[in-house]
Amino acid sequence: QLVAYEVKRMRAEEGNKQKILRHIKELAEKLYKNENPYPAVTMHKVQKPTEGCHLRLHQKPFPRLDEGTVQWIIDQATAKLQTAPPAVKAEKKCMVPSGPPIAAIMERNGNALANSARRLEVVRNCISYVFENKMLEAKKLFPAVLRAMKGRAARHCLTQELNLHVQQNRAVLDHQQFDFIIRMMNCCLQDCTAMDEHGIAAALLPLVTAFCRKLSSGITQFAYSCVQEHV
Repeated sequence: QLVAYEVKRMRAEEGNKQKILRHIKELAEKLYKNENPYPAVTMHKVQKPTEGCHLRLHQKPFPRLDEGTVQWIIDQATAKLQTAPPAVKAEKKCMVPSGPPIAAIMERNGNALANSARRLEVVRNCISYVFENKMLEAKKLFPAVLRAMKGRAARHCLTQELNLHVQQNRAVLDHQQFDFIIRMMNCCLQDCTAMDEHGIAAALLPLVTAFCRKLSSGITQFAYSCVQEHV
């Protein structure tokens, strides 16, 4: 219904925060009423007796309950339930027109695509700086790279870029380079979902057995020793 009826209104509201917020509030109320069609039933809370109340004097004995009265109350409640309307709200089916073409909405997503391209560029640049030993530049971009790892495209980009450097025989790293690459890999795997298991995680497998650093003569540490805890 939003797409069909409200596109003009949404465009008119662009730039006016108060109108947008009012619109969002209206939508929120509609959605809430849709999920909660019946008002919540108020429950009577029975207070618990206070500590040490049994030690008090002048306690009134609990009155005897009249069996007939109790049964009459139960019968009345049962009769009410039988005549009550069904709890499920009957669905009203309605036809919603198709509204404006999708292209009109896609134009507005152009910024999102540009942002995505910028993120990938940041990932590529940061990896280049690491391998060129421009650590100060890499440090500046690093927080943005870790944020970008939330997106699958950026994770895929990381595996591609690292693969290119392996092919160029640049897998043996110094300590600082190794630390940067490990942190990227860990962040990438941390944000992976089950859907990425045979894509991004699988693409990282040959890379974690390739990248390494020399700890001392004859002792080499490979990247997998630092990322093998991930599911």
